[in-house]
Amino acid sequence: MEKKWWHNQVVYQIYPRSFRDSNGDGIGDLNGIREKLGYLQELGVQIIWLCPVYRSPNRDNGYDISDYYQIMEEFGTIEDMYALIEECKNHDISIIMDLVLNHSSDMHEWFRESRSSRENPYRDYYIWKDPVDGKEPTSEEAFFGGSVWEWDETTQQYYRHTFCREQPDLNWNNIHMRQELYKMICFWMEKGIQGFRLDAIDRIYKNESGYLESKSDKIHEFLKEMNHNTFSTASHMVTVGEASGADTEEARLYSAPDRQELDMVFQFEVMGIDGTRTRDFEPKGYTLKDLKQVMAKWQTELGSDAWNSLFWSNHDYPRAVSRFGNDAPEYRVLSAKMLATLLHGMRGTPYIYQGEEIGMTNVRYSDISDYRDIETINFYKKKKSEGWAEEKIMEYVRRNSRDNARTPMQWDDSAGAGFSEGTPWIGLNPNYTEINVCQNRQDRASVFYHYKKLIELRKTKDVLVYGSFQMEYETHSQIFAYTRNYEDESVLVICNFDRTTCSIPLNISVDEKDILLSNYEDLKKEDETLCLRPYEAVMIQTGGKTI
Repeated sequence: MEKKWWHNQVVYQIYPRSFRDSNGDGIGDLNGIREKLGYLQELGVQIIWLCPVYRSPNRDNGYDISDYYQIMEEFGTIEDMYALIEECKNHDISIIMDLVLNHSSDMHEWFRESRSSRENPYRDYYIWKDPVDGKEPTSEEAFFGGSVWEWDETTQQYYRHTFCREQPDLNWNNIHMRQELYKMICFWMEKGIQGFRLDAIDRIYKNESGYLESKSDKIHEFLKEMNHNTFSTASHMVTVGEASGADTEEARLYSAPDRQELDMVFQFEVMGIDGTRTRDFEPKGYTLKDLKQVMAKWQTELGSDAWNSLFWSNHDYPRAVSRFGNDAPEYRVLSAKMLATLLHGMRGTPYIYQGEEIGMTNVRYSDISDYRDIETINFYKKKKSEGWAEEKIMEYVRRNSRDNARTPMQWDDSAGAGFSEGTPWIGLNPNYTEINVCQNRQDRASVFYHYKKLIELRKTKDVLVYGSFQMEYETHSQIFAYTRNYEDESVLVICNFDRTTCSIPLNISVDEKDILLSNYEDLKKEDETLCLRPYEAVMIQTGGKTI
């Protein structure tokens, strides 16, 4: 595979509303991000991904865009955005913008025009259908509940919305609409944006009957066309598409370099392994063997044909350490480091979600009024109407809510956690007094410094970027281990996913200089046996020796 400028870098995802508030209104903003670029540079980050900052009525936290060329007023002005782009250059940081191309806001001028009459030139920018047998055109359910079809009284037709009704789907079969999107993408590229994360890109094609076809060849045709008209016109671009239902074969189609569509995709096979945020938020049992099988499949089946996206969490999922690790006080730091070690040692681009690098946890709000996420609120209302007990609903909410990831960034232990001098738009996690950036930076054994070391290793060790992947101890019930091999270099990563100690055979000698990274101060090895303590993680340079 041809080496790219972004292959050895990590991406730091910023949820602007919750990152840093610079003006005291309780809402994070662009100038707040500018204030913290030095922190990101210290961490070693060279790419940031901004969740949507475009103008929006904010029905779905900015994923309902009303003007692609302007900035949400709560976040600042277009001039603030230009200033952020320039300041990022001074810190050697590239910006990936989140781009929502499946739908717009119902407040977008295109949709205002589209719904004004059936003859309007913008009518076909969206998907409109007559009733079928007096009902909705299809029986599909919207992602946030209810039908994907909304009746419009003015023009006596249904319009389609894959998500909430305020997010009407764009009609990708209309070439004029597509050309408008390409023009907008080029606008931001010319302003200095160096990448895009394409939201729900596998949902953009609907057939003539209005049905979603997430594996249609038409999607790939559209992406090739978009790439030709936008991304390929510049040399310093990186693109990632959210394709939640993609398998490895589909991912290769999206991201194989010779296809000229995208650079990588987000797939969600790991994200669905425990039932989190599935239709009824119902827990699903899984074992470490299940997790190993899924993650190894994506490492081996993509191989060198395409590029992986690596992540434990994002703005749509609960906190990694609370979900896949152990957020109890005695294990939080250890398991946060363990999760980071496992992920950053793999082939692909690691994504750090804000706060992950200090071990932020899920929040346990006491009342549904504390939540802001539309999906969470809709779930609560639905289960109330079905007669669920209040405490049962709240336990499901606390486990699944997207708001777990959206509580304000915890910068210090002051009254507003260093996030805001005003009242935050959503409540702080009460543990901010113990878990915050200031505390992490003062402790050389913190989660922050562990992430910093991992980022440094990826920049200096080609084996962690381009090496082959081989599972070790495949059938072990609590050890996740693998070897990376590249040219004459080998690295072994071993992680204990349990709070109990266990021993494994390790028939190679290991000196202190061989240990690239560990979350314990020493290594407990006797003869040919390695004793792994709770949530222990170690990265060992083996010099080509096999275990």
